[in-house]
Amino acid sequence: MDFCGPILDVVTRVWDCTAKHARYIMDLQENMESLRNAMEELKNVHGDVKRRVEREEQRQMRRTNEVDGWLHTVLAMEIQVNQILEEGDQEIQNKCHGTCCPKNCWSSYKLGKKASKKLGAVTELRNKGRFDVVADSLPQAPVDERPMKNTVGLDLMYKDVCRCIQDEQLGIIGLYGMGGAGKTTLMTKVNNEFIKASKDFEIAIWVVVSRPANLGKVQEVILNKFDIPNDRWRNKTEDEKAVEIFNVLKAKRFVLLLDDVWDQIDLQTLGVPSPNSQNKSKVILTTRSLDVCRRMEAQRSIEVKCLTEEEAINLFKEKVGQTTLNSHPEIPQLAEIAAEECKGLPLALVTIGRAMAGKNTPQEWERAIQILKTYPSKLSGMGDHVFPILKFSYDNLPIDTMKACFLYLAIFPEDHEIFYMDLICLWIGEGFLEECDTIDEAFNQGHDIIEHLKTACLFQSGNDYEMVKMHDVIRDMALWLATAYSGNNNKVVVEEKAIVEAYQVSKWKEAQTISLRTKRLEEFTVPWNFPNLSTLIFYGGYLKTFPSGFFHFMPIIKVLDLSGTRITELPIGIGKLVTLEYLNLSETRLRKLSMELKTLKRIRVLLLDDMCHLQMVSKEVISNLSMMKVFALVFNESLKGEKASQSSSTEKEEPKYSRENSQALNLWKNNDALLEELEGLEHINWVCFQIEGALSVQKFLSSQKLKNVMRNLILRNLDGMTFLQFPRMPHLLGLTMDRCEELQEIKVDQEKGRGQGFVADYYITNSNFWCLRFVRIAELPKLLDLTWLIYVPNLENLSVRHCESMEEVIGDANGVPENLGIFSRLEDLNLEDLPNLRSISRRALPFPSLTELLVRRCPNLRKLPLDSNSARNSLKTIDVEQHWWKGLQWEDDTIRLTFTPYLRSVKEALIKCFRL
Repeated sequence: MDFCGPILDVVTRVWDCTAKHARYIMDLQENMESLRNAMEELKNVHGDVKRRVEREEQRQMRRTNEVDGWLHTVLAMEIQVNQILEEGDQEIQNKCHGTCCPKNCWSSYKLGKKASKKLGAVTELRNKGRFDVVADSLPQAPVDERPMKNTVGLDLMYKDVCRCIQDEQLGIIGLYGMGGAGKTTLMTKVNNEFIKASKDFEIAIWVVVSRPANLGKVQEVILNKFDIPNDRWRNKTEDEKAVEIFNVLKAKRFVLLLDDVWDQIDLQTLGVPSPNSQNKSKVILTTRSLDVCRRMEAQRSIEVKCLTEEEAINLFKEKVGQTTLNSHPEIPQLAEIAAEECKGLPLALVTIGRAMAGKNTPQEWERAIQILKTYPSKLSGMGDHVFPILKFSYDNLPIDTMKACFLYLAIFPEDHEIFYMDLICLWIGEGFLEECDTIDEAFNQGHDIIEHLKTACLFQSGNDYEMVKMHDVIRDMALWLATAYSGNNNKVVVEEKAIVEAYQVSKWKEAQTISLRTKRLEEFTVPWNFPNLSTLIFYGGYLKTFPSGFFHFMPIIKVLDLSGTRITELPIGIGKLVTLEYLNLSETRLRKLSMELKTLKRIRVLLLDDMCHLQMVSKEVISNLSMMKVFALVFNESLKGEKASQSSSTEKEEPKYSRENSQALNLWKNNDALLEELEGLEHINWVCFQIEGALSVQKFLSSQKLKNVMRNLILRNLDGMTFLQFPRMPHLLGLTMDRCEELQEIKVDQEKGRGQGFVADYYITNSNFWCLRFVRIAELPKLLDLTWLIYVPNLENLSVRHCESMEEVIGDANGVPENLGIFSRLEDLNLEDLPNLRSISRRALPFPSLTELLVRRCPNLRKLPLDSNSARNSLKTIDVEQHWWKGLQWEDDTIRLTFTPYLRSVKEALIKCFRL
């Protein structure tokens, strides 16, 4: 070691280093190993921390800043340590040959000192890596983008919703429609594309409500949207959570999107501030019920309708796929036929389209279409997916009566439209409305049920006033509920066949309800037997005769509807149906009602409307129907042409109205004898009747009972009558007067207030025509005015045609207060072919309910009773001739400009058939 001494001595003297400094050189290799080991330990801790962080981030957590900084420091440290280790390895390799001394002591010293310090830093950094928490909960994004596929047919509704969101006056917006129509898809599109891009809102909260609504869970979804520690609300009451929510939301511009709402949700109970123009917040909800929108106080309710035919085909083909569509040249056309069966319902289009993907032969498509038309529940996806989703709407109906009424409409054919009155009469005949004490209550409840089913999107409005129908897929679901779902496959029969053969009828022995459209029933060799049949409905105008004995064994039948068939005489054996409670013979070709009907003493509803061939009713038939409550016998004048065209030009058979026939009652002209039989019925409560002739009118006016039970009155051909004074008829709903050639004046018999002028309180509460909704006046050439209509406070529809002498609708109304509200409920006003009409009213009327005004061929009417406040929120269309409109006189031009946008060309106007 002697040769090392001088060297060390020189080093010590030159650098004036202490023994500590020398150790940096002497322990260099040991320090390098210690640093390498410490770095490996640090890397292991780094790996553990990193895995914990990644695990938390997968749970939508965010790493803390401290952890994130530590991880980056470790990576930087590793680079630095690797550089030191690399330099150290080289330095150690460069020692003097055969000795342990470095060639460059200064370099070894610096490197040793650096390694020693870095070792301490690595050890300290490793100790800092013992974290209790590595990640925190992420703050919620202002708007969560939701999964959404390409949409079809929503663009117009999307723009409409966006406009509503931009309208500061609209705080709550409702999207309603039938199940599967695309409400959630539309709101998702609004959320993803409009709200997310908008800078008007600080936060959007999406809540799936469903049923039954759990307000506590809704509150939790809202609270989870904010960075509020769980311990501040997790164990609190709903009221305490509401306070927490309110304090957060009151300072924010928010959008609350409530999906799948089935009942009213109290925003105050949730803690959600009421959205308004001040806080500029919004609540948007989806629901299957318009009524829910109303109860949620939505300022705008938008119906999400089914797709158009073109949109439906495009969506359907998209789900089928081009590979299948191109597999055979016939398949695209078959795909359009299949899509048509879905009637634009996206849920059905998507489900069936996916089911048909891969069906590459026309035969497979034809079989599927046949199943879809006849037994749709058997097609893949319908019975196990589409119908169960739609069934939620059925399950949510509040009472069993409403469910039964809903299912009943499904027994009619696809796209069948039926008048409210006709459907409610059927429900009465079935006994669905038995809990009602009176027929009036039954009709009111029936009307309420229809409106509820419409707001629930289970019924749809028809093309005419007070007509209703069912969407085809909803109908299929209803039939599924009534048959396969409930295990009643053989108890409900709905068929449409040109000829019903005997072997088919033999399968119906278990049937409780049969609804049939056919041209012919085949004769049967053995007696017909329907021991369980309760309802038998034939619809359509094809069937002319019944097989002999068809009605002989129906021991419990309650409802028989033969309306619209072409039968010319009552079927043999109909008198044996002694349990019958409802009989509809309307629009048949019967010529007489024979004595056989006398035995049907349980009949409660008898409908004989529009029987243009009916000539006589046997005496005592009506009077023997002692339980009858509802009777209808009115005749549509438009059917006269049909009857005339069917008569031979050489055979001029007149109806057998003669009183010389002691066994028959006159039906039309001077039908006072028939009125007498009706008057004698103890339970009669609802009558729709056509009166012809002055004698019959006098009979009617002299009977207090007939006046009380009359609901729809047609007065026609009142020969010789120049003056008519209406008595009090508080239950009358509709009045038609036509072909009264001599009638000049109509007045109302005021039982109170005579000689006292007009008594407003009496008018409001005791109007002679409190219930009158529809008035139709036609072909009264000498009638001067209709001033008596001021006594009809609830009039909704007024049609006046071909009254050549009429100069005013409402004439001298002196004494009537201006604030009384004449025509305040009027929705439709139709005036046609009134050549001398000069005034509708002598003063402007507010018309707060008017939706449609139609004026045609009234050349002398130069001014309308409108001002700037008339029909402000109700008017939809004005149908007039353009040249007539241009010649009208106005108080000022601003009024004309106010109403001009509502004009619709007469050529484009929809002609409404007025039926009472």
